[in-house]
Amino acid sequence: MAAFIFKRKLQLLLENAGITVDGKEPWDIQVHDDRFFKRVLTEAHLGTGESYMDGWWDCEALDDFFYRVLRNRLDKQVSGLPRFLGSIVGSIVNLQNPGRSFTVGETHYNIGNDLYQTMLDKRMIYSCGYWENARNLDQAQERKLQLVFQKLKLEPGMHILDIGCGWGGAARFAAERYGAKVTGITISTEQEQLARERCAGLPIDIQLMDYRALSGTYDRIYSIGMFEHVGHKNYRAYFQMVRNSLKPDGLFLLHTIGSNRTGTNTDKWTNRYIFPNSMLPSADHITRSSESKLVIEDWQSFGHDYFLTLKAWNDNIETHRTAFGSRYSDRFFRMWRYYLLSAAGSFRARHVQLWQVLFSPSGVEGMFRVPRTLSDTCVNNPTNP
Repeated sequence: MAAFIFKRKLQLLLENAGITVDGKEPWDIQVHDDRFFKRVLTEAHLGTGESYMDGWWDCEALDDFFYRVLRNRLDKQVSGLPRFLGSIVGSIVNLQNPGRSFTVGETHYNIGNDLYQTMLDKRMIYSCGYWENARNLDQAQERKLQLVFQKLKLEPGMHILDIGCGWGGAARFAAERYGAKVTGITISTEQEQLARERCAGLPIDIQLMDYRALSGTYDRIYSIGMFEHVGHKNYRAYFQMVRNSLKPDGLFLLHTIGSNRTGTNTDKWTNRYIFPNSMLPSADHITRSSESKLVIEDWQSFGHDYFLTLKAWNDNIETHRTAFGSRYSDRFFRMWRYYLLSAAGSFRARHVQLWQVLFSPSGVEGMFRVPRTLSDTCVNNPTNP
């Protein structure tokens, strides 16, 4: 009887979003194990994700399923206990202290460069692309980098700091296209090694280090897809570090995923399997933590572009999956597909956001126009490196 009650309750919830259990639409779910219903209703997203990894259910279009679930706010109608317990822990413990800072590098970014080389664009940019007038992932990422460096008013000879440089794609673009000198830092040994190889011969210094160990000053600073690992207890120290590292006439661009709510924890499934000790900042987090340290010059949101980026990443993995052989297990690929497509649905539903925030130390004097769109130079000249 209890099992029937759980099943019926979840069926009714899903019907409110136009989702049918064992239905025929791509966003409908096919349930293979009836324990799935109780697990979802009592464990929320953690139970949903783990049961998918365990093969208890399937869905042809996971991103569409999550879009419908989140757009209709069904996540608010299942057990709030995991979220509540996580918020207590996150409010008390500094999950992103220096002793924990390399955990996400070891767990996520060190999985294997072959996986990321297959999934990402040719520059290996692991963040949201900018899809205006872009026909493919390579163009979307190149246009994103153009947008970043146009906002930063980057000029030849400037010394830039790249906080969370990944595999060095943005640093190399800045050095090759703009004649800049770049210092990039990462907490991933795999990223450090490959970034050094890919940036060899250019005025780029890649360092394995936590941002709290930085010294020196820079003409420009950017952070693309790293702020999600900083944590609310460290936000003020982070912005103070940026202020201390930025020359008086400098600019800082923050490119980050953003949350619609101000919380102290991350999703439990994501924390356990994808990004340990991470959390998404809210607009309130950013404005309060940067106040009195930096001046906001511009704030741009283009969250739907991340939906397109995640879909492209998943397509790349699915297309070339057999090339990995036995390097990764079937359960890993189910986890990875769930990660990419659940996130895609979340961005499409605008459950989470993508922000670029431009700062200056004291406010730029005079007329200052921040570009929001790009010319078609990148698209029409594919011979550029």
